[in-house]
Amino acid sequence: MSVEVALAVRAHFAERPAWDARSGTLLWVDMGEGDIHGYRPSDGSDTVTAAGGPVAAALPRAGGGLVLSLRDGVAVTGPDGSRRWLAQWPDQDVRGNDAGIDARGRLWVGTMAGESSPGWLARIPADGPPHLAATGVRLSNGIAWSPDATRMYYVDTPTRRIDVFDYDIGTGQAANRRPLAEITDTEGVPDGMCTDTAGGIWVALFRGGAVRRYTPDGRLDREIALPASLTTACGFGGTDLTDLYVTSARRDLGDIEPEAGNLFVIPGVAQGLEGVAFDG
Repeated sequence: MSVEVALAVRAHFAERPAWDARSGTLLWVDMGEGDIHGYRPSDGSDTVTAAGGPVAAALPRAGGGLVLSLRDGVAVTGPDGSRRWLAQWPDQDVRGNDAGIDARGRLWVGTMAGESSPGWLARIPADGPPHLAATGVRLSNGIAWSPDATRMYYVDTPTRRIDVFDYDIGTGQAANRRPLAEITDTEGVPDGMCTDTAGGIWVALFRGGAVRRYTPDGRLDREIALPASLTTACGFGGTDLTDLYVTSARRDLGDIEPEAGNLFVIPGVAQGLEGVAFDG
């Protein structure tokens, strides 16, 4: 498979590519810079909006606007640019990180542990407190679902694993967390993740310069190398969802890797699941 540069942006820490079918735009963020990007493959344009602080994910919202995973909580924006907090973390020692939306439009967000407080993974309703699914988390990253939505996949990066939960799409409950695949044969560690229509699980290897595909039973199926060691996340996009976009970071690399921080695309590698906007 050919790896192409979609945007030569040299981002500091690009993350969480997510396709917005309504606008034909790939959303992604430059986390520490606090920038929300909207890349339009049809004309190569890339618009940038300031989040007002570190932002780990920007995902479509059903009523228009976005839902944002920010350092101190989750906020939603409206089509008119208005913004309000949906949830704020009571413990400011933790930091919001990756996010995902299930097939019914429910939002899941994970956090990064602080110096004295563990992180967690939770479903964030449109109103009411978070519903915790995992505690004791160190660095919450990839969140994705199987095509039939009976499984939720999850990465707590320092464990070097992809874990799986049983998932009830009717209630939005995740249970019975267990290891699916251990990633210990490479310097890279698992980071952002997505799934394809055949059930494959795609994960970016941070410090590994690659994306991997695992089968639903946890077997390594494919590995594609990229010209940037700090690959951070992956997500399908394009009109038929057959292009795999991969974000990367140039943090601490200086000019050692000229491609670091770019947004890459691997055309025709598989077909991703249709994205769902946050129903909140």
